[in-house]
Amino acid sequence: MELPHPPGPDLRICCVGDSYTQGVGDREGGWVGRLSARAYDRGDRLTAYNLGVRRETSADVAGRWYDEAAPRLVGGDAHGVVFAFGLNDSTYEDGAPRVAPDDSVRNLRSVLEVARGAGWPALVVGVPPIPDGDTGRGDLASLEAAFGAACAELAVPFVPVHDALRGRPEWWQSIDAYGDTAHCGPVGHAMLADLVGEGGWQPWLDGLAGREPARSARGAGGR
Repeated sequence: MELPHPPGPDLRICCVGDSYTQGVGDREGGWVGRLSARAYDRGDRLTAYNLGVRRETSADVAGRWYDEAAPRLVGGDAHGVVFAFGLNDSTYEDGAPRVAPDDSVRNLRSVLEVARGAGWPALVVGVPPIPDGDTGRGDLASLEAAFGAACAELAVPFVPVHDALRGRPEWWQSIDAYGDTAHCGPVGHAMLADLVGEGGWQPWLDGLAGREPARSARGAGGR
């Protein structure tokens, strides 16, 4: 049985990032797929393009995202972009992070400024915690804090996730269950979806739709 289109404006967004954006390890499509389904159930007429690519850094995202988003953010009534990256920046290769923290922040500022110039409201999701792995990893908590500060300066809503997940045994159990030390299973993706959903996703969608934003349980904005 075909479902009718939900009421409301035609919203089209791109979610750009790495494997956590893509939803690796989750049959429901990670936080993007889960929150898109919730939005539909709520009555939003939402098309969410998942532009997550495994192993990509902020530099990789900055180099590709606009060309991928532009043909998708046409038509409809409102458009926006969600950015979520940073984990792969912090991975050590040859004794140094793939992308230095200051460069990660510059890349974030760059994509946000381009999105603003295009007229696409942005939302930024923070950096989840994962184990250091065999080669080492930079300080993810500090990187998320720097991202939050940059978003606050640019008046872009930001959803912190690192501290909330780091203190949850279920998160680490989900990573252990997936088995590669870099990704989580469905339980972890559900936790991440809840944090993003409660931390700013719905008010941001409401803003795109021209509705009075719903009050979030966690709030949104820079740290």
